[in-house]
Amino acid sequence: MEPLRNLITDIPGLRIGNADDPSLASGVTVALFDDVAVAACSVLGGAPGTRETDALEPDRLVPGAHAIVLSGGSAFGLDAASGVQAYLREQGIGFPVGAVRVPIVAQAVAFDLLNGGDKNWGRYPPYRELGYEAAARAARDFALGNAGGGAGVTTVNLKGGLGSASARTSAGYTVGALVVVNSIASAVVGQGPHFWAGALEEDAEFGGLGLPARVAPEQRRLTWKAGPQPATTIALVATDAALHKGQAKRLAVAAHGGLAKGLRFAHALQDGDTVFAAATGLRPLGSEADLVEIAAVAGDCLARAIARGVYEATRLPFPGAIPAWRDLYG
Repeated sequence: MEPLRNLITDIPGLRIGNADDPSLASGVTVALFDDVAVAACSVLGGAPGTRETDALEPDRLVPGAHAIVLSGGSAFGLDAASGVQAYLREQGIGFPVGAVRVPIVAQAVAFDLLNGGDKNWGRYPPYRELGYEAAARAARDFALGNAGGGAGVTTVNLKGGLGSASARTSAGYTVGALVVVNSIASAVVGQGPHFWAGALEEDAEFGGLGLPARVAPEQRRLTWKAGPQPATTIALVATDAALHKGQAKRLAVAAHGGLAKGLRFAHALQDGDTVFAAATGLRPLGSEADLVEIAAVAGDCLARAIARGVYEATRLPFPGAIPAWRDLYG
């Protein structure tokens, strides 16, 4: 069995592509599947921006998705899925409907419109082209931090970013997570440097600090983004297990626990917190216990990926930009 590289692409049949624009301070991340992946989605935030999520419900016709997109741009960013769909159509990928092939591309967006980047893009936003570019770049290796959908995102007190992590269950199923961390709240205890996910850290993947010996009351005080800026942490968890859509839906729901472990806090009214789940189906599912463990490990991977996204991020080059973890503690 191949050693893990601590990326969601440790799951065979799954590739990730990033495209971003530094002047725009935004971007797109695309997960492409070599074959149709059984997919589902769970939206628990109060202010989501999504595309094709209803099609992934267990009682809907389509069996899965060809790609899943995580992007910046808020509602404008939903154009990215059209670019990904165009790329897939050029490759002859899609469900056959008569003489036409229709790629199914699901998406969630994060709000990054007030980060200092130039959003005066003219008549049409640039996300369709960024989506196409990200799809064309999809590969097993990809950058974290200020990459793709993580280019311009923030938490309440630190720069956010694109994060990923992977693990194996006791039965040998591979599980991975990919996340754009744009939280309304914080990924660190107090002002840092410890991450809320510190107890789950593997091999110093986000600094090796673990948790503090004690979390004081003032470090637990709730803080969140104020004013007109909403926030959204959007994610994909995936496994090589063979799941049906109902099981994938349960995986998406359970994986939201990773948001609660990696952030203080999640699922607020101004959040659009959304988690997709995908199963590439390379290994038969042995038992219900295997699904329970896959879901638990997926939540842990998501919490770790949140910390990695913040840990790998860098400050945006604009006046008044929020600091990055590396600026303060790196």
